[in-house]
Amino acid sequence: MSDGGARPRTYDLIVFDWDGTLYDSTALIVGCIQAACADLGLSVPPRSEAAYVIGLGLHDALAHVAPGLAPERVPELGRRYRHHYFQRQHELSLFEGTLPLLEALKARNHWLAVATGKSRQGLNEALAHVELRGVFDGTRTADETASKPHPQMLQELMAEFGVEPERTLMIGDTTHDLQLALNAGTHSVAVSYGAHEPSTFAQYPTRHVAHSMQELSDWLQRHA
Repeated sequence: MSDGGARPRTYDLIVFDWDGTLYDSTALIVGCIQAACADLGLSVPPRSEAAYVIGLGLHDALAHVAPGLAPERVPELGRRYRHHYFQRQHELSLFEGTLPLLEALKARNHWLAVATGKSRQGLNEALAHVELRGVFDGTRTADETASKPHPQMLQELMAEFGVEPERTLMIGDTTHDLQLALNAGTHSVAVSYGAHEPSTFAQYPTRHVAHSMQELSDWLQRHA
């Protein structure tokens, strides 16, 4: 397929992770995980451990950071996390340069989607907060599919738009995103400004690691 311009399009469907990729939320999520653990008298995980679980579904993420917590108490930990997050979510914003990037991709007639560990309610609220409702052609959340890195999110999005894996690009800031792409057979691009250290990306066959939103935008303009 081509967008009618000088360069044929490489990817028909471009799927973004949300937190830490488009949305500058890593620090707040880490702080809320730590505060929730403290509320329940649990050991407070260090920043690196709390950041590692970003991108997973909330239940899986909290079970990982609090392995000694009885399974029946994980929902309680989740309620404390949501309490802290909802108190401060108004502070969050898109990374600078996100809107021009999305506008440029839409102008080239790519389908744009989001695959996130957020809940449906959480993603809808975030999209409304940054006035992005209607920008994405499709979205999938962890509470309505399977948590990353299970390939279900990407498989459903590809089926929705009739796009083959080789024509699909997954972009994310964690190894969960890269493993998701690998499991689904799609290509991937990593960003280093989010939750996971870029050194952890080396084991994955990513097409590129972008160190800023501008670098990501430039790469997509040349290669997507």
